Amino acid sequence: MKEADSIPRIGQVVRILQGREAGQYAVVLKLLDDRYVLLADGEKRKYDRPKKKNLYHIEVMDFISPEVQNSLLETGRVTNGKLRFAITKFMNEIVTDLKKGDQHDG
Repeated sequence: MKEADSIPRIGQVVRILQGREAGQYAVVLKLLDDRYVLLADGEKRKYDRPKKKNLYHIEVMDFISPEVQNSLLETGRVTNGKLRFAITKFMNEIVTDLKKGDQHDG
């Protein structure tokens, strides 16, 4: 976390930078305080057993899942399927953007 505006929001996709799950993507479930968040991906890390992670050990992506965000704000819960869907949708957008860029380059 480099800047004050990079504080993640509920439903936002982040990339884990440190620890056993480094390089994987997860969704922010809850902001615990100004230093920690709870993360889950719906696959290895389920909603009912989220990972407590230091903000300095994650990279905030520019993608917020409206499905996950609305579910958490309305009911306080989210399904693991919605978490998997959010990460898959995010990954598909990245891959699509890279392919479009490659086509334009050559």
